[in-house]
Amino acid sequence: MASQTKQFTLHEDWTVVVLGFIIIGISLFVFLPEIPVFKWSTGTDLLTEVFNSGNLKILGLQFIYLIAIGTLGVLLIGKSVKNFLLGFPIVYLLTLLALIISGNTTVKGLNLEAVIFSLIIGLCIGNFFQLPRWFRSALSTEVFVKIGLVLLGTTVIFSDILKAGSLGLLQALAVVLSVWYFAFWLCKKLKVDDELTLMISSAVSICGVSAAIATSGAIKGDSKKLSYVISVVLVTAIPMMIFMPVIAQYFNFPEEVTGAWLGGSIDTSGAVVASGSLVGETALKISTIVKFSQNVLLGLAAFAISVYWTYTHNKSAEAVASKPTLAVIWERFPKFVIGFIAASLLFSFLLTAEVRDEVKDSLKNLQTIWFALAFTSIGLETRFKDLWNHSSRKPLYAFLIAQLFNIIITLIIAFLLFDK
Repeated sequence: MASQTKQFTLHEDWTVVVLGFIIIGISLFVFLPEIPVFKWSTGTDLLTEVFNSGNLKILGLQFIYLIAIGTLGVLLIGKSVKNFLLGFPIVYLLTLLALIISGNTTVKGLNLEAVIFSLIIGLCIGNFFQLPRWFRSALSTEVFVKIGLVLLGTTVIFSDILKAGSLGLLQALAVVLSVWYFAFWLCKKLKVDDELTLMISSAVSICGVSAAIATSGAIKGDSKKLSYVISVVLVTAIPMMIFMPVIAQYFNFPEEVTGAWLGGSIDTSGAVVASGSLVGETALKISTIVKFSQNVLLGLAAFAISVYWTYTHNKSAEAVASKPTLAVIWERFPKFVIGFIAASLLFSFLLTAEVRDEVKDSLKNLQTIWFALAFTSIGLETRFKDLWNHSSRKPLYAFLIAQLFNIIITLIIAFLLFDK
């Protein structure tokens, strides 16, 4: 029998760090991808500015650049390259439509960013049409958003990370502990089963999908229950990322406070980025750093949950002997945060101001397109009816009530820590 060569694969988080620094390296040492034009006011502008031959050429080269980076990522992670090559052009075209809509001057005046239209377009298609399984499996939402987050590090000065990160860690500890225990208590009151209780408590208090997955892995949870919690997280993140910035602007919250509120309340990193973008650059940076501060606690939380589950649900000698070790902390730690910090260190201390100014606009454009691609993918893979497939709606009620508590307590703490 012929021996089979095992394919080399890399963890998704390390993959996005590699891809992010390949993009940064290309921009610094090879070439700067040109920035396409999306701004238009009238139909004539649309034809002459956006759809002229020169801009279409830039868009074509951008597509080749993005699909090449994405294909390398798929190879490193070990997913199907064929499915990605078939599915990515569709996601890219839908994302271009969102970028063109958001480029209208009237839309810009309403402060509506491309990620909102990416999400809406994806949701309309994903909920009104039955997408083939291969296409859904080809969506690389987490990869897209994490590449964008690594690139975001190029715009964040390291002193901002030290300042906001220290305050963010204080906020994260206060929020995670209070919200986790409130959600745990509430689920018990509503008689939600133990697996869902732990997944919901972690998802609503730490970092949404990643926390739910880490918790499920720590307790070897039911995959159907995990899928349910992920669906709840994604669907509830949509109105939060749209309406929370509106509330903050209506009441004129300081941008630092708004960023801390968004980063501490919204459960997915991508939705945090989208909501922060709707408020402003400062809010975007603070919200991302605060969210990363919560992400840092993920490994500790997974470790603690592993210990709790081992000793409360399987007390056999064999189970106790195989209790989790400190390696769980590192295993669950979100490695893409390292890429974000490394990018910030590079642009804070190793590059001159002239070099930073030369590359910042091009990298900002690439960051925007990766985020927009991520939200097109989120829309395509989110189906509202999945919320009602579970036999009981009590977990949904528990999540929503806990999320409301999270929003209120995080806003109070954000004002205490970030209001100058």
